[in-house]
Amino acid sequence: MAIVLVHQGPDVTQESYDQVVRSMIGKDRAESVSDWPVPGLLVHGAGDGSNGFRVLDVGESEEAAQRFGEQLGPHLQQAGISSPPEMYPAHVFVSA
Repeated sequence: MAIVLVHQGPDVTQESYDQVVRSMIGKDRAESVSDWPVPGLLVHGAGDGSNGFRVLDVGESEEAAQRFGEQLGPHLQQAGISSPPEMYPAHVFVSA
């Protein structure tokens, strides 16, 4: 079952997101699922919305989401992000 992760909060900004991406994948911008440090990512998106910067990930399973979280955690701490992501099973997931 697909797992949705939504990350937003006062410490989740475009600048902190960019710092995490550079630290985690060694590039300025994620361009492909293959850029991710662990398998199992289905979708990733990030952008500025009316309630601030928001990051959306969909993992193929709870286990994949957990593995990603283990890799991501130190990079979030380094960027000063302490807001935890909201995580829940997808009721529906459709991709192109």
